[in-house]
Amino acid sequence: MHSNHLLLEEPIRMASILEPSKATFSAMTKIVGTLGPRSRSVEVISACLKAGMSVARFDFSWGDAEYHQETLDNLKAAIKATKKLCAVMLDTVGAELQVVNRSEKAITLKGDDMVILTPDQGQEATSEVLPINFAGLSKAVKKGDTIFIGQYLFTGSETTSVWLEVDEVKSDDVVCVIKNSATLAGSLFTLHASQIRIDLPTLSDKDKQVISTWGVQNKIDFISLSYTRHAEDVREAREFLSKLGDLSQTQIFAKIENVEGLTHFDEILQEADGIILSRGNLGIDLPPEKVFLFQKSAVYQCNMAGKPAVVTRVVDSMTDNLRPTRAEATDVANAVLDGCDAILLGAETLRGLYPIETISTVGKICAEAEKVSNQDLYFKKTVKYVGEPMSHLESIASSAVRAAIKVKASVIICFTSSGRAARLIAKYRPTMPVLSVVIPRLKTNQLKWSFTGAFEARQSLIVRGLFPLLADPRHAAESTNATNESVLKVALDHGKASGVIKSHDRIVVCQKVGDASVVKIIELED
Repeated sequence: MHSNHLLLEEPIRMASILEPSKATFSAMTKIVGTLGPRSRSVEVISACLKAGMSVARFDFSWGDAEYHQETLDNLKAAIKATKKLCAVMLDTVGAELQVVNRSEKAITLKGDDMVILTPDQGQEATSEVLPINFAGLSKAVKKGDTIFIGQYLFTGSETTSVWLEVDEVKSDDVVCVIKNSATLAGSLFTLHASQIRIDLPTLSDKDKQVISTWGVQNKIDFISLSYTRHAEDVREAREFLSKLGDLSQTQIFAKIENVEGLTHFDEILQEADGIILSRGNLGIDLPPEKVFLFQKSAVYQCNMAGKPAVVTRVVDSMTDNLRPTRAEATDVANAVLDGCDAILLGAETLRGLYPIETISTVGKICAEAEKVSNQDLYFKKTVKYVGEPMSHLESIASSAVRAAIKVKASVIICFTSSGRAARLIAKYRPTMPVLSVVIPRLKTNQLKWSFTGAFEARQSLIVRGLFPLLADPRHAAESTNATNESVLKVALDHGKASGVIKSHDRIVVCQKVGDASVVKIIELED
């Protein structure tokens, strides 16, 4: 995999760009797919898993729990049929402003006309009046402020989204000038007031109800905490999860969607398990020329903290088209080169015409970009950032990656029970895949026995370069050489079946034997 590794800083023979790409194990960058009307059948989900989706996102901004349960049941059937692991992410509604259009009729707005935003949800949505779900907008905005309205998971097309400018505030109503002509079509429109603080809770009552019922029932792996604005938002969500049994293990990904979240990014990163850069809303809140700068800075900080960074809104045009635009293809590659762990697809898979092709195309672009990333520079930068003295585990992880690069190993195999060691190895971005062999631990609440491990395995499915494998629960995480050798054989067989390990390959193994952490290099025979 690494043998074809190129550097963009070095000359590349132009003709070589046209040569067909050699098949690889898989893109190291993960793909999160939002499941919905176009992607909820067992057949389509199975194809999405085969195409490279490793995390399924369930967005509760629309659809009820029953609808999402049917989709999740289909996902479980697809996982069983394809034998491919997939994690589940629940996306909360949060402080989302919505236009209430009960008739679901298309609304045509003409440039330079006036439209009133009102909290009176009893009124019908028309080209003159748009009821909204927030009574405090009139107190939050002033004349000259910018408001954006678009179809949920808008693609930015000016025919389906509209910019408004606040002209005056009349009691609870906000009178706006329409800046561009548009037709709002669809059942759900969202509203975004640029750089305006919205006084709504990050975790709404509806969110809590969904998490404590649907989330608990399905033991969700991740929560995407929409509109995270402060570290306290993450702490409150974690305290809420801690009271819900198994969900105490659920990871919280803070979704940065506005300037308020950007301003408090450092402390949010400390509290969250990962970050989602919601570029749709951020692209409205930030000046266009600043979006790339935030992305690069935020991804770098996530990388150095060893926490996954997820980038959204990369191939919007594939919602209706079979191929991405040139700019979008380049954008995906640049997100990978910046260091993101995963690409999150929204409208493209939720309501898009080509969900399977979109996942496949994004995966191919990611794999190509990974071949030209400067791993050596990244490794040195990460080691320098971590500094000395390193922690024991950090030292082992960086040494495993260094050894794998020096001996040109085809894969790193890491035995782990918590998943932490494997994530630390992935933090140093080795050019080869990391097989994370999760060895379950037996636990009891004095009423019944249960095994840990499933959460840990699925939660690595959003980390770049990590590929989990659940080991036989009869094997302990810390055991004798003989036991570890038998687990190693299972991992090697899995690697061979996946095509990532071949005869005479060198393998770097990271494991615990007793109290000692060991990094060893093995060479396969025929």
